[in-house]
Amino acid sequence: MILTNIETVPGKTITAHYGIVSGSTVRAKHAGKDIVAGLKNIFGGELKEYTELLSESRDEAIDRMKAQAASLGANAVVNIRFSTSSVAAGAAELYVYGTAVTVE
Repeated sequence: MILTNIETVPGKTITAHYGIVSGSTVRAKHAGKDIVAGLKNIFGGELKEYTELLSESRDEAIDRMKAQAASLGANAVVNIRFSTSSVAAGAAELYVYGTAVTVE
C-alpha cells in the first residue's frame, strides 16, 4: 500500500478513485505513567509517555485506514491528513484520513 500526503504518486497514474478512507483510535496511558508525565510537566523535559502514546495511536490509525482502503480494492492512499484531539484527561484521539485510489 502506497501512502502519501500529496495528491498524486509521482511516476504513477491514478486509474481508480474509491473515496475517503479513515482510521482512528482513542488511547490513554495508565495512571502511573500519567503521574510521571505530570511531574515532568512541572520540572520540564519531554513527556516520553505521551510521545509513545501518540506514536502507537498513529500506527494503529494508519493500519485501520490501510485496511479500509484495501477492502475497497485500492493500492494507495493519497492526500493523507492527521488530526488529534483530547477526549478526556490523559486520553487522546488520533484520526487519519485520505483518498483511496488505484495507481499504475
